Amino acid sequence: MRRVEEATPVAGRTAHPALDYYLIFPEAWDGDPSAQPDGVAVEEFMLADDHTATGLANAVWTAADGDWWGSAAFSRAIRADPRLRVRIVPVRRGDAETVYRRLGAGALPDETTLRTRFHDHAALPGSPPLRFAPPEVPEGFHEKRVYRILFADAPREDQVAHLRQVWGMTLADDVAGPQARVLGTARRRVAGDVFTWDLRRIGPGVASSIDLTACLGAPPGG
Repeated sequence: MRRVEEATPVAGRTAHPALDYYLIFPEAWDGDPSAQPDGVAVEEFMLADDHTATGLANAVWTAADGDWWGSAAFSRAIRADPRLRVRIVPVRRGDAETVYRRLGAGALPDETTLRTRFHDHAALPGSPPLRFAPPEVPEGFHEKRVYRILFADAPREDQVAHLRQVWGMTLADDVAGPQARVLGTARRRVAGDVFTWDLRRIGPGVASSIDLTACLGAPPGG
């Protein structure tokens, strides 16, 4: 699933990979990480000015096809079909490069070239930020917004640990309990704005979300 990170202009995307990389394992895969994957998938979320996702593009290469293809339906299926989802494993670009070469395809194209393989974009319908009625705006702020980012399945322990490390997230006291809903919270102030992230479990093993609450300070010149 998509990492929450600051969008970077295309011209500055050489130092760190900006695309998301996945390995595609066979249908009969038993979860053994040493098994030979069938191919590589690459995705990119298209972002609006406020960094909300407006679309999703992908490119897929498999040894059976021997060429790149793009399919919005494939990206949707990763998130809707649990049988496919368990075969799609997110990895770092270096791991994707290794597998791509091992499958006989040579060097994995750079990210600028990979974007030219994106032909079928999935539109992600947007909606206005959630607004509370009556407004529950904390003192000292002029607006409060809530964004929810939904994910299939519950977060794994290693994913929670990773968010705890990179966000400085504070875990809930009952995080290990099956009935726990808010698993952890992180907070950051940027100038006059305050942002809070809640990692939330939605039903046992059903789904999860990251709820971002943005308390916005006075606008410039206000």
